[in-house]
Amino acid sequence: MKLLTLLFLGVGLATSPAFSAAKKSNGLPEDAQELAIGSPAPDFKLPGIDGKTHTLADYKDAKLLMVAFISNHCPDSQASEERIKKLVADLKEKGASFALVAINPNNPASLRPDELGYSKYNDSFDEMKLHAKEQNFNFPYLYDGEAQTAAKAYGCLATPHVFLFDADRKLRYKGAFDDSRFADPATVKSHDARNAVEALLAGKPVPAETSKVHGCSTKWLGKKANVAEDDKKWAHAPVDVENIDAAGVAAIRKNGTKKVRLINVWATWCISCVEEFPELAKTARKFGLRDFEFITLSLDQPESKAKVKEFLESQGAAIPDKIKPSVKAEGRTTNSYIYTGSHEDLIKALDPEWQGPTPHTVLVAPNGDIIWRHNGEVDGEEMRDAILKFMGRYYKPE
Repeated sequence: MKLLTLLFLGVGLATSPAFSAAKKSNGLPEDAQELAIGSPAPDFKLPGIDGKTHTLADYKDAKLLMVAFISNHCPDSQASEERIKKLVADLKEKGASFALVAINPNNPASLRPDELGYSKYNDSFDEMKLHAKEQNFNFPYLYDGEAQTAAKAYGCLATPHVFLFDADRKLRYKGAFDDSRFADPATVKSHDARNAVEALLAGKPVPAETSKVHGCSTKWLGKKANVAEDDKKWAHAPVDVENIDAAGVAAIRKNGTKKVRLINVWATWCISCVEEFPELAKTARKFGLRDFEFITLSLDQPESKAKVKEFLESQGAAIPDKIKPSVKAEGRTTNSYIYTGSHEDLIKALDPEWQGPTPHTVLVAPNGDIIWRHNGEVDGEEMRDAILKFMGRYYKPE
């Protein structure tokens, strides 16, 4: 039986049950294929952040071509960026006939908010431009998130996922860029993609033609349903509200956990508090899969608990599932409180540098240090930048 042939800007449908089952097991859509070693490079026609439309033919002069699927949001992908740039720079310095083109396969609408906890940006085309500029990419960066034709044609399983083609544009290596998911180059033990490039340039056999990919799964268009389901869950999640005194606030402020704490003093009667709250809730969801928690201290009267609860639930201020066990281990049942003591005692317990006006927000490190504070309505982007700067864009070795 002949293998199905890739069509220009499209992929032949697989009808074999075994073929379909194999694709389902690795997460590829039904109309995607996996490229075998020796397969010809699939064509593409994609917009680049340089304002041009790129095709496979644009790279015909290079002896070797690497197609690297990367993304803005994935910590694994971000961690590999410096090493990818170094490969490009090293080969350019040597005068090697090599080209690398990066493709973002992800549709931004298919990413849950908590999947963006390691990144400043989502995977939209406009945000690709910003990310690439900030990281000084020295290679073309193309967007495939609209129809994902290239990702399906190449069988992109995750970001990063690289494919190396020889002068005849036959696939000679596919898999991980290297074996590390961390940013520190010292953690790399196997330079799989670089080894393949250097071998082919030297006219030698590729040491290993394939390797297992690692990173964030491709965000296919079909995952939009998962995002909608997650939004629905947060919209209906209950919030428990309890009273807290100055001693309780001081204990929370002391921290001593692995978590970074964003603590906000607010009230339902405070217009600025109500107006800024969506940015706080958005931040809590963004970092919901990390060691991070959002704690609210309401200055409403205790008898207004129902009103406070109703507002918090309307804002999706529930505790993320990831940190529920750690909250319970601390002997707490909630992160939403009504403060019952004096304002002076609250200032002493939370932030002695606070002059008193509400709202007031502090970011507390695991050791209890305040690493960012803001009085008045917060700027969401500024706040999230401060959090990301402290927590980092990459996974960290234990």
